[in-house]
Formats: sequence, structure tokens, C-alpha cells
Amino acid sequence: MQTADVYLDIHRDRGARGLPLERVYRRLFDPALYLRAYGRIYRNAGAMTKGTTKETVDGMTLQKIHDTIDLLRAGRYRWTPVRRTEIPKANGKMRPLGIPCWGDKLLQEVLRSLLEPYYEPRFSDHSYGFRPNRSCHAALHEVVYRWRGTTWFIEGDIKGCFDNIDHEILLRIIRRDIHDDRLLGLIDGMLRAGYLGTDWRYRDTTSGTPQGGIISPLLSNIYLNELDRFVEDTLIPQYTRGEARRHSAEYRRICHQLEEAWKNEDRETAHHLLAERRKLPSMDPCDPDYRRLRHVRYADDFLLGFAGPASEARQIRDRLGEFLERELKLTLSVEKTLITHAADDRARFLGYEIQVIRQGCLVTDDGLRTAPGVNSDGEPRVRKRKSRKRNGCITLRVPRSVVSKYLKRYSRGGKVIHQKEIMDETDYTIVQRFQSVLKGLYEYYCLASNVARRVGHVRWILETSLLKTLASKHRCSVNRIDGTYRVPNQKYKTYRVVITRSGKEPLVATFGGMSLGKNPDGRGGNDFDPNLAWHRPAGTRSEAVMHLIYGKCVICGCDGPVQMHHIRKLADVNRPGRRPKEQWERIMAARRRKFIPVCKGCHEDIHAGRHDGPRLRQ
Repeated sequence: MQTADVYLDIHRDRGARGLPLERVYRRLFDPALYLRAYGRIYRNAGAMTKGTTKETVDGMTLQKIHDTIDLLRAGRYRWTPVRRTEIPKANGKMRPLGIPCWGDKLLQEVLRSLLEPYYEPRFSDHSYGFRPNRSCHAALHEVVYRWRGTTWFIEGDIKGCFDNIDHEILLRIIRRDIHDDRLLGLIDGMLRAGYLGTDWRYRDTTSGTPQGGIISPLLSNIYLNELDRFVEDTLIPQYTRGEARRHSAEYRRICHQLEEAWKNEDRETAHHLLAERRKLPSMDPCDPDYRRLRHVRYADDFLLGFAGPASEARQIRDRLGEFLERELKLTLSVEKTLITHAADDRARFLGYEIQVIRQGCLVTDDGLRTAPGVNSDGEPRVRKRKSRKRNGCITLRVPRSVVSKYLKRYSRGGKVIHQKEIMDETDYTIVQRFQSVLKGLYEYYCLASNVARRVGHVRWILETSLLKTLASKHRCSVNRIDGTYRVPNQKYKTYRVVITRSGKEPLVATFGGMSLGKNPDGRGGNDFDPNLAWHRPAGTRSEAVMHLIYGKCVICGCDGPVQMHHIRKLADVNRPGRRPKEQWERIMAARRRKFIPVCKGCHEDIHAGRHDGPRLRQ
């Protein structure tokens, strides 16, 4: 019998060669896939969140896997309606979020692990959302390093994309690639399972993929990959013309005049011509025989860069809208799908402002070049070469609205104030929270050219709020807090809280102490590969899966089927002011694990609060 790794490699190979898949449903009978899925998703915070039933990852057993396989083999598996809740969006509106029960989450992860290796090679190289080893920074890198010379940006906005995905079209796309009616029926049942709203009334789902489901991002990418193929196979060939722009006639005329001025040793005229030439582009930006169209997509947000006239940019936008409405039954928002001049205005994509640099007077040092003659050591002379290499390049900027958002969050009446909701926390925790906000903001916007100024302003807001929070907690002045926690003689302003522990390394929380300069590589700029590190695990199975297979209760020591007892977070065990910890809680805290394997009887005693047995075995 083939192992899971073998047939997943087969799926990947057939996807790369464009061949269809067959008999995928029977792969759902392999328990190894469920163990792998459990090891991947039990750590998620949502694993302890209830759907429409009381079932969570707590109490996971091998029998749960076998029961699911038996239902699938008999064709009697039924998806449970999801519990729908709403979470706030950045624009103030609410986003619907579907929460499946644990059994459905586990099966969705198994389906994702089967389909993702097949579809990943088929997806566009210009798609970055919800894909392994791809990120927002990777999408922005493509724009910065491959879109030079862009004239127009076309910002794509689809109205309610994930809520309006047509089930029939999605199943038709999957049916084209996967020839397995039982698998398609299973996916169809998941899409039409319905949901229970906040009033706990059942409602049908006639369209859309449930946001919050594990497999929903993959299904959305399968659906929107049709848009990528339309852009790459139809629009880009039609709106790509010429190998390079022709040379500017005016620029070449001044070059000839400059050459004559140097021959006649007329330095004043030469310097004047140099200044005039610097104001002109070397290539003709209005070349009628040159066109370029590029695109990048992250989930339902996409951006197109076009080098050509504005009339053709509007044609591209209209054709995109027609395709989405005709083929995918999605609506392109004409009001929000903006056509922006790349040099005169700024486009918005993934929270950044994107603009093309058009400054003829922008001159930078571009390395060294050989000059006539030799130096005193007999070596060729070298001198710095001035050029306009940055002209026409893409630059990323942090929007001013980012600073406004944090100023509004941490101030009242235009004045930065303390944060009273965290004053009961320790100084260590308070400093950690403010530092996490600053570090997270910088790590996302570190690609921007103005990150030091914008994030520096946010750092001042956070620093002021931090000092006022600590001062309000200790009922003292801000200057006293500054003198207590500020670290002297540091390159960057640093505040530090240290908690000493006997026999252990001290706990250190730091605010600031880092550069806010631009980092063109973004996150993951180094070549470190954790799989090649010396602490590489001996196997691919997680510790929780090994305990589930081994089947030994850590409380009473009996052998046999075990249930995995999970908690939401270790902070619940170590929370100050709660009752003394039980033995099972002590070992979870000592081992820093959110799970322990226990037998059914011990698990019932834990939840009933009657466990008073022997010490837990290591």
C-alpha cells in the first residue's frame, strides 16, 4: 500500500504536468492523513473554539479517526452547519466568520493536504495569498523589482468576493481537474451545509465559501485562478508589444550637441546641456509601439501595472469586469477599481502606497567606473559614476493613515494617554505588549522608503503611552519612570524591565532598542533553513500524535486508548489568584505543553474537578 508521502508526491507531479486526478476519495480512508492533520492544527487557537456542537480538540482519540473513516467509506458522512459570528473589518464594517466543529475541521485539513499539492504547481506565479512559502512581502517584492517603467496602476476590488463564489462554477472547475464524483459530492455537501447565525437559526448557504474554514482559502484560490489565467493568457499577450522603448529624439539631439561642446572644449555650454538632458527621459515614454502589462494578486486583492495610454488602461479594467461577471459571476466595483497614474498619484495595495519615481534631477552614486589614465600606484583610475538609475523605479511608502490610526487608538482629545485596561498587568507584561505592537508594525512596513519617519512617529506615540501607563500604575511622574527603566548609553532609545529568578536566567522585556530603517529584504531576508539546523526532529510526527499512538495515560499509567486533554493556553494554568494547581496542571506547565494523554476515566475526573490521584508520571 502506498504511504501518504508517496501519493501526495504523485498528486504534485500530476499537477505540474497538467494531468487530471482520479480516485482521490479512497485516499480519505488512510488514518495517517488524519494523524498528520491533527498534528498540524491542534496548536491553533481555534481548535478549542466550539462550533454548533460542544466538540473541540479536547478529548481527541484514535477512535474519532476510525469513526470518520467508516462514515466516509459508507458514504454517510454529513457536514455540520457552521456557527457564524462577525468580526470587525479595518473600514469599520463587519466580516462574517464561520466556525466549524472539530470533526469537520479535521476532515477539511485532510482534504486540503490532498488537494494543495496538486493545485500548487497549477496556480499562477503571480498569486501570493494563502499559499505556502509566499507572503505579502513576496508580492510587494515582485512589484518593486519587476514593474519598472509602469505608467498606470489598476487597483482591483471585487465586491464581497468570498461571499459570492458560485458553487456550481467552483465545482465545475474542480471537476475539470479531478475526475472523482464522490469527492465532488463531499465538497458540495460542505459548501451547502448551511450555518447558524447569532440568533441560532439555521440558514442555507447558496453561494460563497465559509470564511473561517480550513479549506476555504484553497477553494478561493482555485476559483480566482481563473482570473489569473485570463490575465496571463489573454490580456497580457494582447497588451504586450515591442522589445524595448525607442530612444527619445530630443534626448539624442542634446547628446549630439553635448558631444560637440566637449570637442570644442566649451565647458559652460556642456554643463548647461548636461542639466537640460537630465530633465529628459532617455527613452520615449509615449512610444506607440511599446506596451507592457503586469499583474499580481493576493487573495481577492489584485493590482495591474500598465505601460501605455490611459484609454487602453480603461479598456483593461472594463474587460476584467466583463470576465468576472460573465465567467465567475463576481462584480468588479467600478468606484473602487481605480486607475492611478503611477508618477502623479499613489496606488494602494496590501496596506502600502505604491508610486513610480519620476525625478529627472534625482542623481545617485552607481558604483565605480574606470577613468582615463593611472594613479600613483600604476593602477587604473576609478571614480564614482553618477546616474539616474532610480528614475522610473517603484517605491513603497507607509500611508499617513497608519499614523492617524495609532494616534486615535492611544489618544483622547488629541493627547496621548495611558492605557487603563492593562494597568493591572506586571511592568514586564506591559512593556512586552507595547514592544510587540511596535515590532509587528515595523516588520510589516520595513520595505517602505519612509518607514523610519512614519513608524518613528508611531514609536513616539507608543513610548509616551507606555510611560504614562507605568506612571499611572505606580502613581508617580513620567520623568521618574523614564529614569527608572531607560537604559543609558544605547544607540537607540531603550526601556527595559528585568525580573530576576533564582537559579534561572532573568526575564527581560525591552521597548525600543532597534533600528527603524528600511529593510529591502523584509521578513525572511536571510537564508536560514530550520530543517537543516542541528536540532532537526527525528521524525515528522508531532509529540501529540506520538502520545496518541503510544496510548499510555500519564496519570494512572494504564495502557490502552487515550484521550488527549487540551487547554486553550498555558496562561490559564499559571494565572495568578486561581486555586492551587493540580498535579496534571503542574506537569503541563513544567513541560510547556497544552496537552497531556490520559485515559477516559482520568479525563472525566479532570473535567469534573475530582482528580486527586497519584503524581503524574514523567
